[in-house]
This record gives sequence, structure tokens and C-alpha cells, in this order.
Amino acid sequence: MVVTSRYLPIAEHGLIGDLRTVALVGSDGTIDWYCCPRFDAPSVFASLLDAERGGSFELTAAVPARTGQFYFPDTNVLLTRFFSGDGVGEVQDFMPVRGDPAEAGRHRLIRRVLCVRGTVPFRVRVAPRFGYGTEPHTLRTTVDTAVFESARTSLALTSTVPLQRDGPDVRAEFKLAEGEAAVFALDHIDGDLAPRGCAHADAEREFAETVAYWRSWLSASRYRGRWREMVHRSALTLKLLTYAPTGAIVAAPTTSLPEQLGGERNWDYRYVWIRDAAFCVYALLRLGFTGEAEAFMRFLTRHISSGNGGPAGPLQVMYGIDGRTDLPERELPHLEGHQGSAPVRVGNAAAGQLQLDIYGALIDSVYLYDSWAQPISSDQWDDLCALVDWVCDHWDQPDEGVWETRGGRKNFLYSRLMCWVALERAIRMAHRRGLPADLPRWREHRDRIYRRIMTRGWSASRRAFVQYEDGDVLDAAVLMLPLAKFVSPTDPKWLSTLDALTGDLVSDSLVYRYDSEAVPDGLRGDEGTFSICSFWYVEALARAGRIDEARLAFEKMLTYANHLGLYAEEIGRTGEQQGNFPQAFTHLALISAAFNLDRALG
Repeated sequence: MVVTSRYLPIAEHGLIGDLRTVALVGSDGTIDWYCCPRFDAPSVFASLLDAERGGSFELTAAVPARTGQFYFPDTNVLLTRFFSGDGVGEVQDFMPVRGDPAEAGRHRLIRRVLCVRGTVPFRVRVAPRFGYGTEPHTLRTTVDTAVFESARTSLALTSTVPLQRDGPDVRAEFKLAEGEAAVFALDHIDGDLAPRGCAHADAEREFAETVAYWRSWLSASRYRGRWREMVHRSALTLKLLTYAPTGAIVAAPTTSLPEQLGGERNWDYRYVWIRDAAFCVYALLRLGFTGEAEAFMRFLTRHISSGNGGPAGPLQVMYGIDGRTDLPERELPHLEGHQGSAPVRVGNAAAGQLQLDIYGALIDSVYLYDSWAQPISSDQWDDLCALVDWVCDHWDQPDEGVWETRGGRKNFLYSRLMCWVALERAIRMAHRRGLPADLPRWREHRDRIYRRIMTRGWSASRRAFVQYEDGDVLDAAVLMLPLAKFVSPTDPKWLSTLDALTGDLVSDSLVYRYDSEAVPDGLRGDEGTFSICSFWYVEALARAGRIDEARLAFEKMLTYANHLGLYAEEIGRTGEQQGNFPQAFTHLALISAAFNLDRALG
């Protein structure tokens, strides 16, 4: 079943947040995704996943109106405008970033409504549904305050216009004339945090402070290239996906947004993937955000030192934002899914998979940090050596691979490549800093992996590097071969591979991961093109000297962003955003592609 009329498309959303959680705001003014008090908490508003049972915060013009949405320049303050027959209204949505530890638990979400021309009537309905829509709540109201209390979470709504009870929800209707405003503030209240009003002056002050915070943060960026607006929007988005208490960066702030409408490829991405490590550190350091890179590195190194050496390796594929390792996957059958795309899942069973590529990603991130930020400590080096030794013992085995397939383990080329990266980067660090290491053993295994890829990862019939050993299926993950410096970007074998990928997996600059019909991955349905692969393709073209093709592919990719410059994981056949939104990996790859294309263009 595909239900469309009650759902905004994934792309019709903007993102606001406070470095602990986020909210998705639709272009119609509805907040239809919000987890409180942190990214991975059960949802309060989830009408994005079930229009009837999920809960929402509606704030819209009460008359027919055309809408537009944009970010206040150089910030994560979102503005939604309503153009009606009698006037123009505006909703300013933002979440203050708390510097006061005593206020850190408040998680205030402010919605300031203004009439900028003529007159505009508005209507509001606040309908929280706690615990993914499973936990009942009580409601206490006064004229300007509503307190929603469930067993685990309490929220207080304060308003400068009168509120009316509507069963378990509240609503309001009001009209603003030019120059008038109304304010709604939704606070998480816990322990000593009591409901607190948000008068017009308070809202103005919080707006100014939030704008100042984001502009101050972005001013540290060193990027001065051709695509400043898109790179900086990607940077601002990555910052929103950061969990400040630990430095973790979530893969995406949503769960179960479908990779295909009506399909089952719906996953929970509100966790930290080790695979993202090198890309995060590279992008953050390139841009000049050393504080964020340091915080993320501290998060990662805690897990280097706490590796348990289990059957899937000393590291997990992913961790919770607080570092927890238990991420059990379950389905929520009471939610119908976005546009009827069930199942809705929370948790992620891929955490228990064996994915050997994560060791290369992690050690590459340590190498970058050691080179560009500050030298790692002696304890960190000892922990890293233990990981490298583990890679020497275990690289030669099948795994589930970078795409987390559920169709059985294979000898994936990308996994071999990243094991080579793990060894090669560790050897570099040992040489550069004169650190103790079993270099003969490391070199032996590095070279064995290289020869293995060159012989069994190369298909003479396809004239290309392929997805898994002794196979003939193409995979966009091999685009990382020149990016990881395994092969020269102008090596004849690589240029032949690039041509094969262009012919088989590329459509108008958009790149499919692989042909899921040729390689059953254990899941039903199709998927769209993978945006990270599309940006990898841009880099591969640029490094191969095909600069005009690379620039055209990059410019085309920019047209597939939503109206705010945001990307989901995938792009569908007609250009629609698919999968969890927005996705950190995509924005990381955009930053990297922009830097390298700028450098190639000179």
C-alpha cells in the first residue's frame, strides 16, 4: 500500500536542532519529526512515519497560501513563508544552543510567527504522541500554557495567544496584522526544569543569540572556493548532526524513511558509523573545524581502547551516540511508515555484522588527525597497533561488506581495499614519527592484499575492478580505489574501470551502488542512486583529468538537492529524495568533491 495524499515528500523539509536533537519542519509549516531529548530517543512528533498516529506540531496559514522556505543566511534558523491573498506571514523556527549547563536539558523549540505584509490568519495544533505513538499522556492547561506529560517525557508549550484544549491536544486560531507577532515555545521539562514562558522580548533575544551562535561557528570555515553556499550548508548540516555531549555524529537524524516507496529497505540511522570516521575527520579538518574533529576523535578512540575482540572483531560497525553497543533492531507494526512504506524499524541489526572496511576508515581518520591536527598519544598508538595486528590476522575472510547486505558474506573488494588502507596508513605513521611497530609483518600483509586485489578483484572479461573476488559484478564502492591512493587515478586498469562504471551504473551523473538484480542482497525491492557514490564519481573523474566531465557531474548533482541544499541518502528515478534525511555521508562527500574539484580547476 502506498499512501501519498497525507504526506509531504521527504525533500519538502528543513532541519533545525540544538546539538542534541533535531526537528524536521515541512514546507507547509508542520513539524512532523522530533525526538526528545536526544536523537535516538522515542519520537514525540512522527507524522512523517504515520500521518494519523505519529503526532505533529502544525502551524500554518488558515487560508489558502503559497509557501516558501529558506534558512536565515549562514545559520540553521529556518524561515517558512506563507503568501496569501491578503498578506504575507512568516514562521521562524529554531532551537537555541545552550551554553548554560543548568539549561542543557531544556531543549527549547521556538516558533515565532510574524505578519510582514497585510493580514494573515493562522491556525495551530500541537498533538504530541510520545514513545513512537504508544505512550498515553495527560494534559494540563492554562490560558497560555499546556503541559503534556507521559510516563517518561514531559513537554511544556507556552504561547502568547490563547490556547484551547482539543482532547489530548491543544489548538489555537489567531490573525496577525502587519508588524504583529505570536510566539510558541515548546520546552522539554525534567527534574528541576519548570515550564517557562517565552514573551516577545525573550523570543527576539533567543533568535538573535541563535543567529549569532551559528554565524560565529561558521566564521571558522576556511573554504573560499566556487561552491561556498553549498559547502557551508553541508557544514551547518553536519554540525546539526553532532551530539555535543560526546562528539558523536549521527549518520542521519531519522529512521525508516524508505529507499523505495512501498519497499522494506527502511533503516534506523540515528547512530554513529565507524565507516564515516575518515570522511568526517577529513571534511571537518579541511574546513577548519578542528574542535569538532577533536571531539569526534575522542569518541572514536574510546572504542579503539575498549575493543572486546568478539567474533565480529574488536570494533562494532556502529555505536550509540553515548557509545553504547547494544542496538537491538525491532519493528513498530502500529506505524504505517512514510507513505505506507512499512516496516518502521528502531535499532539496527547491522551493528552485529562483520564489516572489515571499518578498520581502514578508522585508521585513516587517525592518520589524518595525526597529520593535520595533533599527534596521537602513545596509548592511542598502542591501541591502534592492536587493531592493525587484528587486521593482519583477519583480512582474508568474507564479510557483509560496506553496503551491509543481508544476503550472505562475500569476499568484497572494498573490504580488502580498506584493510590495505589500515595497514598502509599505520605504516606511514610509524615511519613519519619513528613509532615502534612490527613493520615487516605489516608490509607483508599490505602487499599480499594489494596482489590479491590486483588478481582476484580484477575481471578480465569486464575490464574492470569488481564487487567481490572472482566475480564480474560492478560496484560503485570501487570508486574509492584512486581516492584511497591504492591505484593511480590515470592507471589504465582504473580508467577502464571508470568507463565500465559510467556505462553500467551512472545515469545523468547519478550513480547506483550496484545492480541488486545481478547480486541478490537479501532484500526485496529496488533502490535509488546513492548520492555519496555520485560525489565519489565526481572526485574520480577530476583525479583522472576529466575535469569538464567532473564539473558537469557536480553541477548536475547540485540540482538534485532540495530547496534548502539538503540531501537524503538516495535519489529516485524522477529526482525525488529517498532514504533517511538529511544524510551526513552525502554532505561529507559533497564537501570532499568540492575541495578536490576546486583544486583541479585551479
